[in-house]
Amino acid sequence: MRALAVTGTDTGVGKTVVTAALAAVASAEGRRVAVVKPAQTGVAPGAAGDLDEVRRLSGVEDLHELARYPEPLAPATAARRAGDSGMGADAVAAAIGDLADRDLVLIEGAGGLLVRLDESGSTLADLASLLGAAVLVVCHPGLGVLNQVALTCAALEARGLDCPGVVIGAWPADPGLAERCNLDDLPAYSNKPVLGRVPDGAAKLDPAAFADGARDWISTKGLV
Repeated sequence: MRALAVTGTDTGVGKTVVTAALAAVASAEGRRVAVVKPAQTGVAPGAAGDLDEVRRLSGVEDLHELARYPEPLAPATAARRAGDSGMGADAVAAAIGDLADRDLVLIEGAGGLLVRLDESGSTLADLASLLGAAVLVVCHPGLGVLNQVALTCAALEARGLDCPGVVIGAWPADPGLAERCNLDDLPAYSNKPVLGRVPDGAAKLDPAAFADGARDWISTKGLV
């Protein structure tokens, strides 16, 4: 089993779309793909969450949401307010261990790399360490992203975690000066390659067009 965690420099940068794109490519190549969401926050019971979007876009059905909290907060905070202690890295790693016969397990984080999963303070970085998983960083294209990516990648490096690169989400059809300069500067700030740019609005495509475009948006070699 290869495990790949998808984290973001902020909320709303496109982690779900990137996860779906990777799942679509790997599935189309005949790999057995599972997608895990350790904690879904900000979604009421019974409502569609991130994994429903992954299913719609990629067609992958092997989906595992391990915890859900209705308030749009960090997992540990949302769990506490729901009267729960949260599901920490050890418990999530054990659950993922049950998927060992899959070729690829994609793990979509909630929030950023160091957001707490539970009251013990464990994070997605701790989970990646336990699993020996690589961590792909997804960022937005505009102002502020250079510092956010630099901090995230520095945290990964300090923990000895493999980061194959950075993917830019919601890339505009007509990028401005900040977006163009960030595209040039991100490798120097992250010390990692930019593996792709997911076009803004990709999630609105029909599943067939989404799957067809996924390879063009992300360099998946070595990821899936």
